[in-house]
Amino acid sequence: MSEAGTAGTGKQYVDSYEDVSMFALAGEREQTLLDTQTECTFMWTTKDGDPVGVIMNFVAHDGRIWVTCTRRRKRVAAVEARPRVSVAFSSRGTDIGISQALTYKGNAIVHDDEATLSWFYRALAERVRPGDVAKQDAFVHHLESPGRVVIEIVPTDRIGFDSEAMFANSPAGASVTKVTRQS
Repeated sequence: MSEAGTAGTGKQYVDSYEDVSMFALAGEREQTLLDTQTECTFMWTTKDGDPVGVIMNFVAHDGRIWVTCTRRRKRVAAVEARPRVSVAFSSRGTDIGISQALTYKGNAIVHDDEATLSWFYRALAERVRPGDVAKQDAFVHHLESPGRVVIEIVPTDRIGFDSEAMFANSPAGASVTKVTRQS
């Protein structure tokens, strides 16, 4: 991989991005992303082998990722039959930095026991309705529907990427966190 200097600054940047593995998301930035972002893309496969993904709210807890939906969603039967899943996160829409990304591959476990549902509902409500206990209580009540399950994702592999590190000192400049519509 070649490097080129930034004119007059003495700083170096990588000018070939064929191998971006050197721009991995550092552990503390990974934790900040999980603590700050409230949405992820949860992915599984259909019985025909087609990949599918949906955006979901999540809770990161004890090294695992937790999401919820009703049992009637096709993803529940799919992950019970084929528990290998992945979940992806982006810093887009947050104020923690530009274009950080994280993907976990892992195994899904479907829970419908009262203890899991109870702690998860409260934890999710606190994440998506921060600072307002009345709204959190209302959200918990919304989640308390018959047939709801919690899906636990146990990560086995990790892919992290940090665009800020990749474009540091690059004449291309950094990405922007807010996308604006072009007229």
